[in-house]
Amino acid sequence: MTEYKNFDVVIIGGSYAGLSAAMTLGRAMQNVLIIDSGKPCNRQTPHAHNLITHDGRSPGEISAEARKQVMAYPTVIWLDDLATSVTGTDNHFIVTTAQERQFAAKKLLFATGVKDLMPPIPGLAESWGISVVHCPYCHGYEYRGQETGILINGDMALDFGKFIRNWTNHLTIFTNGPATFDSAVRGKILSLDISINEKKLREIQHDNGYLKAIVFEDQSQQELTALYARPPFEQHCPIPQNLGCNISEQGYIQVDEAQKTNVAGIYAAGDNTSMFRGLSMAMAAGTMAGARMNHELINERHS
Repeated sequence: MTEYKNFDVVIIGGSYAGLSAAMTLGRAMQNVLIIDSGKPCNRQTPHAHNLITHDGRSPGEISAEARKQVMAYPTVIWLDDLATSVTGTDNHFIVTTAQERQFAAKKLLFATGVKDLMPPIPGLAESWGISVVHCPYCHGYEYRGQETGILINGDMALDFGKFIRNWTNHLTIFTNGPATFDSAVRGKILSLDISINEKKLREIQHDNGYLKAIVFEDQSQQELTALYARPPFEQHCPIPQNLGCNISEQGYIQVDEAQKTNVAGIYAAGDNTSMFRGLSMAMAAGTMAGARMNHELINERHS
């Protein structure tokens, strides 16, 4: 293994949160290494929305432009690789990568996102981020007024149905088997003019990710344009938990208002810390993390 020079900060994950932190640190003339494996969670999504100045552009175009701007700062270095382990403590971390490289860092930022765990329904994963979506603020306007479904069961079906009803009057809740909510919840859902379909799903019919219909196990079909789903997820990177970072009951890395974890010298920002998965949220969190790490580094140098 080859050990490279020391860095003030190693950022693991080079998407929106990581790049925003890197720009903040680069402008503060801190030495920064970004390690990124090239698998952002929105890589299938054709258009990003609810992001002023970039509304409607592809996420890939936005991140490519951001990377170009960040890499203009001479103290920031980019590495295409995968961080596999971290040892050490505050001001003395060693990051090891899949390519058997090692880097020393005073501080760490994990901007590694989460991994969505798709249910085993053919066509669903292929349509994820295109017409099978999770966020109405990101996608709802484009599917407004169209035939829309929600893949959900349990009492949360009422709240989510009420919420999505704002974007369309043509709404069906698909429970993928017998509904587990009670008659009172059922009555409230139906009173909102939301249909309930309890058939088991067999597959999602789509054209390059654009939904055409849901096919049920009894071979019947229902035409649909968009389907909201909230699949379970796990942390994309297990390293923070291995280092002792607290994970919430919902599965997110716990951070304070400065994006700092409970482990000294370790910060986290972006989708791995919050259910709010919008690009602007990730950028803001990355900027905050970068500023607070810079503040911490300066104070330690002059203590």
